Amino acid sequence: MVYGSHATKTGGLFTPGPAQAARPRRLLGEPWLAAVALVFIVAQLVVVSSGIGLGWDETVYVSQVSGHTPAAFFSAPRARGISLLVAPIASWSDSTTLLRVYLAVLSGVALYLALRVWRAHVMPGVLALSGALFASLWVTLFYGPEAMPNYWVAIGALVGVGCFLRARENGRDRAAWWGVFAGAALMAWMRPMDAVYVVLPLLALGLRRPRLLLVLAAGLMAGAGEWVIEAYVSYGGLAQRLSDASRIQGGLGWHLAVIDQLRSLGGRTLCRPCTGSLPSPVVTLWWYALPPLAALGAVAAVRARRALPVLLPGACAVTAAVPYLFLIGYAAPRFLLPAYALLVLPVGNGLFHLVTAPAGRIARTVCAGLLAIGLVGHLAVQGVVLQRTVHGSGASRSDWSRTAEALHELGVRQPCLLSGYEAVPIAFYTGCGSAQTSGHDASTTTAELKRAAQRQAFAVLVPRGGRPPAYARKWSKERVGVLQAYVAPGVRRGR
Repeated sequence: MVYGSHATKTGGLFTPGPAQAARPRRLLGEPWLAAVALVFIVAQLVVVSSGIGLGWDETVYVSQVSGHTPAAFFSAPRARGISLLVAPIASWSDSTTLLRVYLAVLSGVALYLALRVWRAHVMPGVLALSGALFASLWVTLFYGPEAMPNYWVAIGALVGVGCFLRARENGRDRAAWWGVFAGAALMAWMRPMDAVYVVLPLLALGLRRPRLLLVLAAGLMAGAGEWVIEAYVSYGGLAQRLSDASRIQGGLGWHLAVIDQLRSLGGRTLCRPCTGSLPSPVVTLWWYALPPLAALGAVAAVRARRALPVLLPGACAVTAAVPYLFLIGYAAPRFLLPAYALLVLPVGNGLFHLVTAPAGRIARTVCAGLLAIGLVGHLAVQGVVLQRTVHGSGASRSDWSRTAEALHELGVRQPCLLSGYEAVPIAFYTGCGSAQTSGHDASTTTAELKRAAQRQAFAVLVPRGGRPPAYARKWSKERVGVLQAYVAPGVRRGR
């Protein structure tokens, strides 16, 4: 369905008229979407992409395809979609800056394409506003150029839900059918279980459309196929992998994590355990505003008799958020990116209604002015939190880099192996493999580590004042950055 000069504005949505011209749609809508995507790319490049190293999870994903470091242990919950996404750069270059630029540009282009899917259902200005709200969140800006899967689940959700609506209303829209398949596949490729939660309302709505349901299911299976096959090859079967994934995430079940998510909004990339005070109300105000604004947008859409394009993304946002608000015992703000991406559509419609609903030009002007002031304040707060997050994350990653340099000076160079405290990311920075005998990344035994120490440079990392495992207590003790390393015999300093 498209709209043109004869379309009628109704509550932020379009009701198509008899004449539907594509040219006005392109002239009015796409430049705004392109502007949002361009500003999003530039903001990432300026604020996030310069000088911040890879995070813990990023090192795991990138190491799977890196030509410069051994692959880290790949635990049960992870999927290989993001590893394949970064492979065009990571397979031949170890430049973090180049990888960040690649992901920033790719994430901006993807956002533009995902928003374009919704042109048939949402007014250009409202769509651009919704996209800008999502792109301006500090969590979106921070994770756009990161080698992490959550942003890409959000893009897949926008594409999949939007194309589902288009295919449902026009069965001859071939691009929409392919979009349903691609959106579901992208989500499942990145995080299979997240994809299932996102599409639950689509599955319910598609019960009367078997063909649409079949395409949606095919997309999910195409994206999750490698994950399922790998479960049988490397994890003891699908049930065992799901069980291991649940255990690593603290046991899926009833956990009220709403307050944990609020605590993480102050710039904590991982809140586990999630203790401490809540951020300032100024920081969390936008989070509280989302539900009522989305509800207002939904009411306006119902009154305009164009409810589905607002209610459906809102419903998918709710199901996407449920596991991370109520089923796991910790929080990370990136977990809710798919929910935010979908929820900004009804929120944008609600904001449009606030500005256009009051009677009289003066009242509408006042509402528009107040909204503009609120949005400027929102941008300022998001910018402050983003800067704080970048600074804090950059500091911890710089510590890993300094530790790697100190290990190199001790002679721990390729081929080499690290174990112990924060061994996974530090091993990546050092160019070594990593192995653990316990914890979520357990992949070996003590006997195997002892044998490895006889074949290659090997060190066990412990925090200051910590004790090494029994087999390493007589090894040379060295200070490496903020940690201590017990270096196996035979490692020659400065080699």
